[in-house]
Amino acid sequence: MDDKGNITINDVAKAAGVSKGTVDRVLHDRGEVSAKSKEKILKVIRDLGYQPNVYASLLASRKTRKIVCLVPEYSHGEFWELTEKGIEAGRVEAAKYGVTVVTIRYDQYDMESYMKACDLVLAEKPLGVVLAPMFRSSTLKFVRGLSERGICYVYIDSKLEDDGYLAYFGMPMYQSGYLCADILTSGTVPESINIIRIERDKKGLSDPTITRRIGFFDYINEKYPGCTMNNVFIDPKDTQMIYSTLDNMFDTIPSKYLVMFNSRIHLVAEYLRDRNIRDCRVVGFDVLEKNLAAVREGYVQMLIAQHSDQQASAAINSIIETAVLRRPLARRDNFTQMDLLNKYNCDYYL
Repeated sequence: MDDKGNITINDVAKAAGVSKGTVDRVLHDRGEVSAKSKEKILKVIRDLGYQPNVYASLLASRKTRKIVCLVPEYSHGEFWELTEKGIEAGRVEAAKYGVTVVTIRYDQYDMESYMKACDLVLAEKPLGVVLAPMFRSSTLKFVRGLSERGICYVYIDSKLEDDGYLAYFGMPMYQSGYLCADILTSGTVPESINIIRIERDKKGLSDPTITRRIGFFDYINEKYPGCTMNNVFIDPKDTQMIYSTLDNMFDTIPSKYLVMFNSRIHLVAEYLRDRNIRDCRVVGFDVLEKNLAAVREGYVQMLIAQHSDQQASAAINSIIETAVLRRPLARRDNFTQMDLLNKYNCDYYL
């Protein structure tokens, strides 16, 4: 023991009858140590109550450790900008353990861009990966490759139902869709509902909100079996197309119930504002300033909000906990709260 009575690695080595280097290999799970010796060392550690200096040992190691975050490209004011703030917070925390956090981005409307980004991630040989799945088949292939290489991965925002993920941080997707339907109808009996969707979903290659949509459909079919649900597709990059599509929607299927399951409800609100349409019931998701402005002005009645920044930083921390500190996670699925924002409380959301 040292002068303060603290247990040291030398005390563990002496009690176990092995070298200090052998104890170090067991602590950091590297190098060959027989099962018998490892069991003996771990027992001594437990018996003596040894607490290794994690910070010092990790920073002293010259081994390069990386966590890669695979997320979409974004422009200022878009959903993934808030996620980036969480990644930066996670990056600061990871640095304490000698771990570098790298971000690789892709075009969320381009499957080839996504696949190239996945290849770049594998080339980094990371300790773990944080990802927001967009293209289902490509993602499943990618995560199988991660598992084969012993690389843990964590889903944020949405998740796929595969068996290999380490953790998930985000809304319960099905329940968020169910909740959305309840808020949209608000005790009324709708004859029809117009679901505004991003054009990329047509072929089902990139459809991250599909589980949310299923929850929405189930609620409507249970409560209002006679209600018709119409899918209307828009291109978020083409304002003229959005307006012509929504003009046609109101001419042919003029429902007053409008919903989007992603963060782009402000596109609908901008159309309603320009067309001076104020009698629609509109619900969307996520805290973007443009969405909040639409709520304040009354073109969107409710937002279902989430802290995507906290999800990203928690995802990075979960990899640190398991892959670096060797601690088990308390939960695999970490469902975050679904916050309801209207014009009376949206300015106070933190």
